[in-house]
Amino acid sequence: MKKWNLPAGSDRKVAFIDARIVDPESGLEILGDLVVHEGRIGDFGESLLSDVELKSFDEVINCAGHLLIPGIIDIHVHLRDPGQLQNEDIHSGTKSAAAGGVTTVVCQPNTDPPIDTVETLAYIQDKANKVGFVNVLCYASITRGGRDLTDMFALHKAGAVGFTDDGLPVMNSLFMRQAFLNAAFLKVPVAQHAEDLNLSDGGCINEGVMSHKLNVPGITHLAESVMVARDILLLEQLNAHYHVLHVSTKKTVEIVRAAKDRGMKVTCEVTPHHFLLTEEAVDGYNTAAKMNPPLRTEEDRLCMIGALKDGTIDVIASDHAPHNEVYKELPLKEAAFGIVGLETILPLSLELYHSGILGLHSLLAKLTCNPAKIIGSEAGRIKVGSPADLVLLDLDSEVRINTKQFASKSKNSPFGGRKTKGKVLRTIVGGNTVYTDI
Repeated sequence: MKKWNLPAGSDRKVAFIDARIVDPESGLEILGDLVVHEGRIGDFGESLLSDVELKSFDEVINCAGHLLIPGIIDIHVHLRDPGQLQNEDIHSGTKSAAAGGVTTVVCQPNTDPPIDTVETLAYIQDKANKVGFVNVLCYASITRGGRDLTDMFALHKAGAVGFTDDGLPVMNSLFMRQAFLNAAFLKVPVAQHAEDLNLSDGGCINEGVMSHKLNVPGITHLAESVMVARDILLLEQLNAHYHVLHVSTKKTVEIVRAAKDRGMKVTCEVTPHHFLLTEEAVDGYNTAAKMNPPLRTEEDRLCMIGALKDGTIDVIASDHAPHNEVYKELPLKEAAFGIVGLETILPLSLELYHSGILGLHSLLAKLTCNPAKIIGSEAGRIKVGSPADLVLLDLDSEVRINTKQFASKSKNSPFGGRKTKGKVLRTIVGGNTVYTDI
C-alpha cells in the first residue's frame, strides 16, 4: 500500500538492517546495516549492530536483503510552480518524486513568473520547506526573457545551484559568453536547452520519415547540435562548466565527446525516453510522445546508449514536464511538448541494467553521485556524514506502469502499460521515510 509522509525532524536514530548496501561512487556493495543519526549517515558495515544495540534506536527497518542505495537526484524537473498549478505544484511534484525514489529535484526556471529574481526563488524555497516531500533545489534564469542578464551573483547567493533558460535557449552569443564568465567565478554550471530557434521554428517532431508521413513540420537534428557547437566555441577560452540538457542526437554526442577529449569542462544528460524510444512512437499522431527535443531515429537512440556506456553522457534526468490532458488532446502540431517522468526514471533506467547494457554501479552513478557533482551537492552517496537520503529498492520486482496511479497532477506519458523491473519500497529523506509501498 502506497503511503506518503512529509519529512519530520532529524533528531531520530534509525537503523536499517539486513540491507544490500550499494554506493556507486566508492564501489561499495555489502550485506549489512546502516545507521542514521540527526538526518545523516552515522555508520554502516557488515554485522554492524547487535540485538542489544538495536533497542536504543527510535526506528529499526528490516530491509530483508533488498537494495539500499543513495536517493536519486533528478537535475531536470519542471514543478510548474509558480504560475501553472493546473499542471503541477511543489506538493504534488515532490510527492511524485518520492514515489519514484527521487530524493532531490532541481527545478527549472521557466515558471510564471520565471526564477529570475531572488523573490521568486525564495517563494519556491519557502513553499518547498513547508509542503515538499523531497529536497527542492533550483536553477535560476540566465536572462530575463532574452532581453538582458539576470543578477546571477544575487541569485547564487540566494541558493541557485546553476543557471539556464531551459525551455528556450540563450540565442544571444554575447549573453552566453557573459554567463560563462559569471558562472566560472561562481563555480556553478551553465546549462543549455540546445536549440537554434531559427532552425526549429514551427517544428513539432523530428524532421525525417515520420514528419513526412504525418505531414507535419519537423525539427532538424541540426537545431540541437549547431547550438552546442556554438556554446563550446564560446567556452574554449573560459574556465566555466557547460552542461547540455537532454541530448538527443548523434551529432551532439560527437561534439560533446570531442570537447571532453580536449579537456573542456562539459557534461550532459539524457532522458529515458531518448534512449528507449524513437520517432516511431509518434506514429498515429500520438501526442503523448511529443517532446522537445523530439524523439529521434534508431541511430540516434543507439548512440545515446553507446554514450552512456562510454561515459560521454554523465547523467540520466527525467525532464519531468507535466501537462494537463487538455494541452495534450490538441492536434499534434498544437499539443504541448513534454512528458512526466519522476515516477518512471528509476524503473526505466533499470532496463539498461536488466538488459546487460550497464552494470549496476555505473547506472546508479548516473542517477546519484554524478548529478550531485554537477550541482555541488553532498548527497547522492553512502558515506559517513552524508545526508541520509536513501532508497530501498526491490531490484527484481516486476511492475507495470499505470499512469492513472501517478501522484503527479498530470498523467502525460507514452510509457503507460510498459512492464518494468524494479520497485521502490521506501524513500528516505534526511532519515525520514517520506514514501512506502510495502
